[in-house]
Amino acid sequence: MANGSGSRGRGGAPRRAGGAKPSATKRTTGAKKPAPRARATPERTPAEEPRSFVLGAIPGATPGKWIALWRERMPHVTLELREVPVATQRSALDEVDAALVRLPLDDADDLHVIRLYEEQPVVVMSTDSDLTAAEELDLADLAGEVVIVPADDVVHVTVPDAVPPAFTPPADTADAIATVAAGVGVVIVPMSLARAHRRRDVEYRVLRDGPVSAVALAWPRERTTPDVDTFVGIVRGRTAQSSR
Repeated sequence: MANGSGSRGRGGAPRRAGGAKPSATKRTTGAKKPAPRARATPERTPAEEPRSFVLGAIPGATPGKWIALWRERMPHVTLELREVPVATQRSALDEVDAALVRLPLDDADDLHVIRLYEEQPVVVMSTDSDLTAAEELDLADLAGEVVIVPADDVVHVTVPDAVPPAFTPPADTADAIATVAAGVGVVIVPMSLARAHRRRDVEYRVLRDGPVSAVALAWPRERTTPDVDTFVGIVRGRTAQSSR
């Protein structure tokens, strides 16, 4: 029997003519992707040279919280705290960057002075004194008392009818309070000094009608440096991000 004109492969499926394979579809290539841009290298801020900031402080001043903030914000600048006697606080401003001082300050025309706070005066007496019976005192309560005025007195108060001591005034507040502790007289000082010289054998009471003592930050006008501005900002409560 004659075969049909078309040949069949296995399974009876017709073969494609010439055994040609289907042509592969060409992939079209798109436009070339642009080369990635080089990232700009940020400019590095040059590191600051280590230096120091010298802060003077009169006895009784408590700049601890400001010093702690300074160390957080200015770790590359060492803060040196230097005690400044009130008697020489004006001349000491030539040797420090800034100082906590007691007002009034002589010849302050060439200085920047920022008043910070006021302290109440207190009467320091022996624990055996009858004055300890009161919670607070007035000047009139000190009539007849021996009122000791040390050489470094900063209160400058006159007590009516007080008894002047029969001995040379002590050189400083610490000696005056030691004399009071022995049962001789009383001394009037700002509260911070009473706390600084606290002893078991003395007590103190607020003097209601006594003069307050003002503490201020001062520095020479011609030496207003960026570090001084930073410390002023800390004292005034500015944050690290706030502008001057």
